[in-house]
Amino acid sequence: MSNSQYDRLSASTYEPPMDTSSFQMNPLSSHPPRTPRTSIMSNGSHIFGTDIYDTKADAEDKSQDIEVEDSEEEDEKPGSAKSRVRREEVWREMLKSANGRDKAFKLLQYSMKMYLVFHVAVTSTRAFRGQKRPPWEIELTKRLTSAIAGFSLTRKCLILFNWLPPLTSILAQHTTDAYPTNKGKQKPLLHTFLHAPPPVLLEFINGLADDAATFSKLGIIGKVTGERAGRLADWCWFVSTLVNLVENSVERSVILDLQHQVESRLYAESMGGATTKSNPTANKLDEKELVRLQRQDYWIQVTRMKLLMDLVFVSYDVFRLKRAKGQVQTIAGLASAVLSTAKLYDKHKNMLSKSHTH
Repeated sequence: MSNSQYDRLSASTYEPPMDTSSFQMNPLSSHPPRTPRTSIMSNGSHIFGTDIYDTKADAEDKSQDIEVEDSEEEDEKPGSAKSRVRREEVWREMLKSANGRDKAFKLLQYSMKMYLVFHVAVTSTRAFRGQKRPPWEIELTKRLTSAIAGFSLTRKCLILFNWLPPLTSILAQHTTDAYPTNKGKQKPLLHTFLHAPPPVLLEFINGLADDAATFSKLGIIGKVTGERAGRLADWCWFVSTLVNLVENSVERSVILDLQHQVESRLYAESMGGATTKSNPTANKLDEKELVRLQRQDYWIQVTRMKLLMDLVFVSYDVFRLKRAKGQVQTIAGLASAVLSTAKLYDKHKNMLSKSHTH
């Protein structure tokens, strides 16, 4: 076939769409981009530029991102290690950690609260109002209420001493401070505390306040002190949630920009057709990079929804809102539990699939 005939056939079988808002590949090209790029977000977001202050949870999130990238190639193959991981194994690994048990107890706690919310709503309707409740129903309501309180206290005990990771980070920074005073001594520890990143200080204060509130519920310290500590913990949670939402938005904007760059390279190369300078290997790398960025963007959006649910929940306590408090906090708490558990489940599933490949 001559070049002119090939050009006419190409023109008759493919026309690029006028709407370029969505990414499409040229079916006649199998050799897109020339220069693959690696996501700068694969190791997490560094808004404050202080890796030494990263908490244990932050480190787990970063390792999760790396594990997700390593397992993407396995997901493309049928019968891969990830597909052989059973749900029971994932939950077993989750429940080995205090964080995993906290997520499981939170799911149970707010599932029970959701049932009670619907139960009260149904029994308050005109059809059931005034009717005598059967003894088993009254007993079930009491048992669920007691179980909810028990799960709440258990979860508070699981997160005791959560101020140790930020304290360790601050002390590590203090020992490695390269700016001694005029007398040749290290700067005071208070100076290091005051110059620590705001999220680290918030986590440290929040952990201390949470512990004081928990000790109050256990009867170790007074009730008034516990209530004040609980209110301080709520304010720390509220502010840290706002900070995390800002960081989440910045991280997603970077991910979307990188995703747009990769799509643009793929689209531009596909429109150019096959040439002697085309690199199939670079094409595959860019396609894998696009999958990574899309997956990261998905979990960033999950994290954002979880943070929004936390913000709704804690706002009722911080601003002492009363209207529909029980219903709204129950829905927000259950949604937050589902989203955070899904993210942790995916993390442990990736870890298990990675271990099965070795």
